[in-house]
Amino acid sequence: MDKLTIRDFDPAGKRVLVRVDFNVPVEDGKVKDDTRIRAALPTIRYLLSHGASIVLMSHLGRPKGKVVESARLRPVAERLSSLLGRPVPVTGDALGIGTRDAVARLKPGQLLLLENLRFHGEEEANDAEYAATLASYGDVFVNDAFGTAHRAHASTVGVASHLPGYAGLLMEAEINALSKLLEAPAKPFAAVIGGAKVSGKLGVLENLLTKVDALLIGGGMANTFIVAQGHTVGKSLLERELVDDAQRILELAEKRGVQVVLPTDVVVAKEVTRGAEHKVVPVHKVPNSWSIVDIGPASTDAFTQALEPMQTVLWNGPLGVFEVPTFGDGTRAIARFLARRADDGATVIVGGGDSVAALEELGLTDRLAHVSTGGGATLEFLEGRELPGVAVLEDRPAADPAPRRRAAKSGKESQAIVAAGDRKARS
Repeated sequence: MDKLTIRDFDPAGKRVLVRVDFNVPVEDGKVKDDTRIRAALPTIRYLLSHGASIVLMSHLGRPKGKVVESARLRPVAERLSSLLGRPVPVTGDALGIGTRDAVARLKPGQLLLLENLRFHGEEEANDAEYAATLASYGDVFVNDAFGTAHRAHASTVGVASHLPGYAGLLMEAEINALSKLLEAPAKPFAAVIGGAKVSGKLGVLENLLTKVDALLIGGGMANTFIVAQGHTVGKSLLERELVDDAQRILELAEKRGVQVVLPTDVVVAKEVTRGAEHKVVPVHKVPNSWSIVDIGPASTDAFTQALEPMQTVLWNGPLGVFEVPTFGDGTRAIARFLARRADDGATVIVGGGDSVAALEELGLTDRLAHVSTGGGATLEFLEGRELPGVAVLEDRPAADPAPRRRAAKSGKESQAIVAAGDRKARS
């Protein structure tokens, strides 16, 4: 990775502003899945053990610039406190005099979590004053939120205009794993791509076709490819306007000698709900009034046979309507198979919320080479795009292996406009 990390500066005595991705599911005031919280622990523990004080900042959900009680970060702070074995106070707001005072009282070895950044519309707008206010809380900026690195927001990009920015350990691991996947994967290399829609993944598919030996497509997005093959899909999710693009992808794969594996049989249901009547049918016999909800057993066998010889596998997206347990058999079967391949020495990298959820449900995550915390960020990285939240971090000098230490601007340089931000918070 060509960016400096937290190992390249001395955290001792510094107040470090850390962007984390604690956008986790919360139900009844409790964190339902703490995967993203646990992923940030190495960076947090490293900084605390090296004498820093930490101001954590994150978003939760999509409150659209308003205070939404169900999107408050207190349940996240409670879960983080439990994992760290130390208290993690959460502020009442990301702005305001009370927050500034709480930040100022931090001592080395202590940490604080700012309330949901997106309670202010200025966060997603990358507002200059809001970014400066956030920057005033730290001496150094660390981005450990790979899942939001594709967003040019105040907390991912704007603060880097005021503070030197470094990659956290999770950010470093994500970039290294995905870069190796694109630049030097062990061959043969396969990509398993699922999820609901083709839209948003066309660029990824095109880029992967220059890298992979096999492309396996499932989930709702496979329906568009099934139609491109001349079949009908009943009431299934279908992006009809992208059928021509799907046909182009298939033709491009054939031209490049990439094996494409699509479902040959599918599970169909009268309704996409728990307990609905369902059955397995050949892909060319989907009833007009039914919907495709999973790959069938023959398709599962075809997928595993294609993956058997692969030394590198990327998996992004479920192969059925995974949130309905009955329709998650194909996804779970592939999860188990990929864990076995990893045990045999294959490099398996997984990204995408439901793919990761399947692994978590089955207790398989620790057996894989890398489980990405990114959704859209992972896809954009695999498409070959530059991520704004990565681009603004300090570059590692090519000619000098020694860390470059740019003097950290004191957050006090931003105080002239912090007061304006405080007034905005009170308004």
